[in-house]
Amino acid sequence: MEAAVASERDVTEEGSRDFRSPTPVLAALDLGTNNCRLLIARANGRGYRIIDAFSRIVRLGEGLTRNGALTEDAMRRTIEALKVCAGKISRRGVTHGRSVATEACRRASNCEEFLGRVRADTGLNIEIITTAEEAQLAFRGCSPLLSPRHPRALVFDIGGGSTEIGWLRLRNSHPPELIDSVSIPMGVVTLSENYGSCRMPPETYRRMVDDVSAPMADFAARNGIGARVAAEAVQMLGTSGTVTTLAGIHLGLARYDRSMVDGTYLDFDTIRSISRGLADMTYEERCRYSCIGADRADLVVAGCAILEAICDLWPVGRLRVADRGVREGILDGLLNNVNRRRSRRRRRARTEAAV
Repeated sequence: MEAAVASERDVTEEGSRDFRSPTPVLAALDLGTNNCRLLIARANGRGYRIIDAFSRIVRLGEGLTRNGALTEDAMRRTIEALKVCAGKISRRGVTHGRSVATEACRRASNCEEFLGRVRADTGLNIEIITTAEEAQLAFRGCSPLLSPRHPRALVFDIGGGSTEIGWLRLRNSHPPELIDSVSIPMGVVTLSENYGSCRMPPETYRRMVDDVSAPMADFAARNGIGARVAAEAVQMLGTSGTVTTLAGIHLGLARYDRSMVDGTYLDFDTIRSISRGLADMTYEERCRYSCIGADRADLVVAGCAILEAICDLWPVGRLRVADRGVREGILDGLLNNVNRRRSRRRRRARTEAAV
């Protein structure tokens, strides 16, 4: 999953002191094609509170479309970021954690070698998850932003190496149900490598949008999504650096602010206007936007093209922006496991006391 902030973010909400507690401390690490992101949270009953976070653009998948393998420079950058994550996990006394890798590691021929180096250098055991599980985690993480007023939802995550799209059913008093999902093997890194990052003529930009649209057609047809959209029964939710970046630009933020962006709405006319404006800019002009910066200025247009393809295919009219996803989905799963074990221990204790 992309980051929509500067190249590195390191947030510590409870100071820099060593923090250890008998209360479960949860860690979720998401290693994507473009970003390395970590959340650490303290369990609090049925919820949790974030106590530490880290995000760095590492471009692990750089050059992957050309040679099918991770480059030495990309692996070295990523391992350095993972060392920071490992240090935070140790210092915070994490009791339950999960680290996952997505598209770049799924596709790279030398991924096992890379993950072996990660274990040796950082102590982290990173598992490669399927596209289906990646989608489940991302959609689970952002599901609190879905409204029960619409019975169906399109939820998408534009990543560095792939784009996950889910079709969900919503019912009152029930968690969202994933009906179907599709993984498009195109993300901001892979598409940028194919089309470049300079000022893009309208016809080239349109060709990029059309290239992304084609793999989505079967998914749309088999689920009858068009008819549901026409009946105004569908809401749309986007979780990615692309949508959060566009939201930050739309809001005129001098500096990216998650509290302002997460949960806000973007209408499709605004998306198209900003996207085509960015495509018509040089790399240097895009860099001037504080919500883009130098590390994402060459990737943002590819994200815009993917987003426009989604908007064109399913004209819902507006989407809700989520600055959350896989990491929050992991934390939710870890918390549920902790609470289930606690419940089993309580039942066992009551049974033993009654004997």
